[in-house]
Amino acid sequence: MAWRPGPRNRITDVAGVTVGNAGDSKLKSGSTVLLLDEAAPASVAVLGGAPGTRESDLLSPENTVAGIDALVLSGGSAFGLDAAAGVMAWLAERGRGFAVGAVRVPIVPAAILFDLANGGDKSWGRYPPYRDFGFAAANAAAADFDLGSTGAGLGCTTATLKGGLGSASVRLANGVTVGALVAVNAVGSVTLGSKRHFRAAAFEMEGEFGGLGLPAPLPPDAGLPRTKFDAKPGANTTIGIIATDAVLDKAAAKRLAIAGHDGFARAIWPCHTDFDGDLVFAVATGRSGVQFDPRGGGSLELGAAAAAVMARAIARGVFAATAAEGDLVPAWQSLPA
Repeated sequence: MAWRPGPRNRITDVAGVTVGNAGDSKLKSGSTVLLLDEAAPASVAVLGGAPGTRESDLLSPENTVAGIDALVLSGGSAFGLDAAAGVMAWLAERGRGFAVGAVRVPIVPAAILFDLANGGDKSWGRYPPYRDFGFAAANAAAADFDLGSTGAGLGCTTATLKGGLGSASVRLANGVTVGALVAVNAVGSVTLGSKRHFRAAAFEMEGEFGGLGLPAPLPPDAGLPRTKFDAKPGANTTIGIIATDAVLDKAAAKRLAIAGHDGFARAIWPCHTDFDGDLVFAVATGRSGVQFDPRGGGSLELGAAAAAVMARAIARGVFAATAAEGDLVPAWQSLPA
């Protein structure tokens, strides 16, 4: 089983996908948009106890809409759901959307994370800026995009370190590509105890988040949960997307989203808590033409790839975060070696 990263090592290695970011460093918040070249089947799995979503019900396999046009990950808590309206406006100007008679309605599910108490200036006046962030992010969408302190990752934190926007990809032996995009704002920690080593180290490819591996021996506090509640209650949620160019229907996309959550469990401890809104969207562009027999082993490899690539993306988001004025926790890059 030969796996390797795609050429960009980003979710945009999946054909038919682009990503854009927008935000405000003074605000310490922003939005990230994944655009699809054409509508594609998608689903969602929510395992955190405090989610915030828009248009998530239509992703259930039994519901009518067969394809979506874009997905949004945003900071701003419930205010951030406005980012989807900006993306809808951008798509509508280009004639995209679900056809209802002569009308087209862009389908843009969204998820948000809580970053309102991260030290940024949230005095935005009457209307929050997220609709504009959504439009700007859609307008900036491209195959190449930044990681770390950008877009939805701009104001993210974890228990001990700055969070950030992460992405990774993997290409399977059969030619299928699987990618992950994630904004890491977890209650828990992504490193082992007091060490710099990432919990996701077993899945790292080509030194993509420092190449430290796992410490030997493991630190005695490696199994102890370190959370934002150790000092004071914090603000949380890890939200992500798994994309593939395999051919999947909505039911299979649901299974892929569930598998993506295994990546959370491999990279963050603890995760899926009462205070996280942990969520994974999954979308399949079908560009590879490869279909998986549900009775065969191919779907098992696809699910394993989804978990591994999500774990890598989470570590990469924290690894790429950069220090800024007013930060409440340090960036990984600023830790002593």
